[in-house]
Amino acid sequence: MGPVVAPPRERMKKDGEPTEYFRASVGAMLVDAAGRVLVLRRADVAEEAWQMPQGGLRRGEELQHALERELQEETGILAEHFRTIAASTDWLAYELPEAYRNEKVGRGQVQKWFFCEFLGDPEAIKPDGVEFVAYKWAEQRRFLDLAAPFRRSVYERLLSDFALHLRLMAEESPPSLDRR
Repeated sequence: MGPVVAPPRERMKKDGEPTEYFRASVGAMLVDAAGRVLVLRRADVAEEAWQMPQGGLRRGEELQHALERELQEETGILAEHFRTIAASTDWLAYELPEAYRNEKVGRGQVQKWFFCEFLGDPEAIKPDGVEFVAYKWAEQRRFLDLAAPFRRSVYERLLSDFALHLRLMAEESPPSLDRR
């Protein structure tokens, strides 16, 4: 089992001083048949900020259940519309810039990532309208450029960790009819 993060009211040292914490969460590198990565545009950031689906792990929640719940909440993608192929071997962390820290996420997030194949209809993807307002499928080489700088090191690590799966999917995907 991965790290357990106590609720904010329990994050106090004996002397009453609050401690800093990283929120435990899951993330999905969801890839379509063409090997492109699903990214979502954040609603709460003025400039365009794109990220892969991710979200908090509830106390006692199984990782796969959290993954399925987060994908459905954020994108409308149901569990039967994707297949989990692999999980990151390590929990990966990123630190948030000071302006983005709050009681919900603390100093940043520590995440278990999953490599997933999308099996559904792209027309069924519906960003939640609260956290995310749009989605797109990004080429592997391009999606790093779309990510917030504080997330890039995690995303680079995922490209490395899941390289074999990405390569296999690219080899198996049918040739694109779109030649633009």
